[in-house]
Amino acid sequence: MQVILIQDVNNLGGRNELVTVKSGYARNFLIPQKMAVEASPSNLKMREEKLKVQAKKEAKLLAAINEVINKLKEGKLTVGAKVGTSGKIFGSVTSVQISRSIREQKGYEIDRRRITILDEVKELGTFKANIDFGNGNVTEVEFDVVAE
Repeated sequence: MQVILIQDVNNLGGRNELVTVKSGYARNFLIPQKMAVEASPSNLKMREEKLKVQAKKEAKLLAAINEVINKLKEGKLTVGAKVGTSGKIFGSVTSVQISRSIREQKGYEIDRRRITILDEVKELGTFKANIDFGNGNVTEVEFDVVAE
């Protein structure tokens, strides 16, 4: 029996996926638990429409992500840090500071958990960080650490 999954089911498939299962499993478990619907012609058409809408949303999101990536690559970020007399930073530069500088200088709000600093930043200079936007969209951003 073919069914269309309404939600993700472990060891079976993901949402909006067309799968073949035994008829007893579908009738006694999947359909009563609202995990799947029978693959009738009308349900198959609804599935196709949902997939089209989802593809359009993903394309729009990808365009927005590419716009943000291009804006971030335009110029270096500047991150201010408190510095001692020897040129060493008190503490280190964190992803929170990088996120704040992106918001102030570029105008985009990026969650600090998406930012990964490649080297430990303990002194002034130019460093790199990766920003993961999800779905394999990762960009490398250069930032300068300057004295406040």
